[in-house]
Amino acid sequence: MVSDYLAVAQLTSYLDELGFNLVGYGCTTCIGNSGPLKDEIESAIKAGDLTVGAVLSGNRNFEGRIHPLIKTNWLASPPLVVAYALAGNMKINLQTEPLGHDRQGQPVYLKDIWPSPEEIATAVQQVTSDMFHKEYAEVFDGTPEWQEIKVSEAATYDWDEGSTYIRLSPFFDDMEKEPKPVQDIRGARVLAMLGDSVTTDHISPAGSIKAESPAGRYLLSHGVERTDFNSYGSRRGNHEVMMRGTFANIRIRNEMVPGVEGGYTRHYPSGEQLAIYDAAMKYQAEGVPLAVIAGLEYGSGSSRDWAAKGPRLQGVRVVIAESFERIHRSNLIGMGILPLEFPQGVTRKSLGLTGEERIDVENLQALTPGCSVKVTLTRADGSKEELDTRCRIDTGNELTYYRNDGILHYVIRNMLD
Repeated sequence: MVSDYLAVAQLTSYLDELGFNLVGYGCTTCIGNSGPLKDEIESAIKAGDLTVGAVLSGNRNFEGRIHPLIKTNWLASPPLVVAYALAGNMKINLQTEPLGHDRQGQPVYLKDIWPSPEEIATAVQQVTSDMFHKEYAEVFDGTPEWQEIKVSEAATYDWDEGSTYIRLSPFFDDMEKEPKPVQDIRGARVLAMLGDSVTTDHISPAGSIKAESPAGRYLLSHGVERTDFNSYGSRRGNHEVMMRGTFANIRIRNEMVPGVEGGYTRHYPSGEQLAIYDAAMKYQAEGVPLAVIAGLEYGSGSSRDWAAKGPRLQGVRVVIAESFERIHRSNLIGMGILPLEFPQGVTRKSLGLTGEERIDVENLQALTPGCSVKVTLTRADGSKEELDTRCRIDTGNELTYYRNDGILHYVIRNMLD
């Protein structure tokens, strides 16, 4: 429909001439599928450590979403996107400065090219209900490429072991028909210590994949060229990519590695600085459970399921924060991760936490909605401190999900019954 109504409004040829070609729809810009930058632009950004910006008419402006090297994203109306592209500069004042100059060298301002209400109404009148009926009647036909895909007629999915897009996830590998008693958390290490308003995009980015990231290294090792990396959002059916991308946003700041942006942490007791995924796998090999410490509004932004699935696969058992975003809190419970809130007035800073601490959470079989949960912190010098945290399992249903090790297991067990 977008292609149709831009064509009938006679705008397509002008957009093409400016470089605004129609290449994708739906979540293209929203989820970071805008494609790579030119090599020379990417090299210049890296060489100069430049802060560059994108202007888009989508509905997401999370840091690094459009491209890992584009740190700032600004939302604007489609005409303003075109105007800023013509100007080529985010610092321009569009009310007083010209976008450029015409062939006679005269300045051209935004007001000179902005469409009148009459022009807009005329273009809108070209859109008819018949256009919608035509497109929606063919919506399930798909392109020739889609129609050529060969699929089996089996009742269950035939997993392709060589696929880097869709893989059988390990969520049910150790599941038994009856849930085991909830195990206390003993000797957990801190995987990340984060500040306020950490979004689900920080936790599980949906945009482009950097070649040097754990997910990029995985794809390269499986023969995927950089130009074919696509995005985390497109590869969300592959847990190997998504767990490597967890906490890998280029703008996330883990206070355990001060002054470093991106998905890094310290492995203890070694003190080695590693990518968060690499540290998580090292802890898994050592049989060590993990915790995340955070500030206010942990998990704000999009209600992204992988922001809970990814930490679960990395081995996170508990998140202790000052407060949680509503949907993400329930998603954590749905993946068997325990959300706990610091006591009123207590924070990671007031406690002087460094990330070297070991964490014990006991008596989890006696959990009730909203109950007090004792957390014991053991510092590097062996001293201990106890906290009475608040359990943010708020309802009986949520407690049932948690006792089943998550909502996925609960649903499967009900199907088996």
